[in-house]
Amino acid sequence: MASSTASRWFRPEVYPLFAAVGVAVGICGFQLIRNICINPEVRINKEGRAAGVLENYAEGEKYAEHSLRRFVRDRNPEIMPAINSFFTNPSK
Repeated sequence: MASSTASRWFRPEVYPLFAAVGVAVGICGFQLIRNICINPEVRINKEGRAAGVLENYAEGEKYAEHSLRRFVRDRNPEIMPAINSFFTNPSK
């Protein structure tokens, strides 16, 4: 029975499924760790929870404006700019 289950699920056809699920689990894990470790609204210790609602706007701004967001802020929202400009500007 175990060999038939292994031969059913460990075929080359299901490797893309394993990869997609693995990437999704990795993204979820990254967000979970990021929120637990550096989100200013998440407090793990007892003293932090007892403080109630904090007015820490600077820390919240630092969390929301991370380096990736600052990097893409002044860029055009295009995936392939060369192909987009080729098809939108045919005079070139």
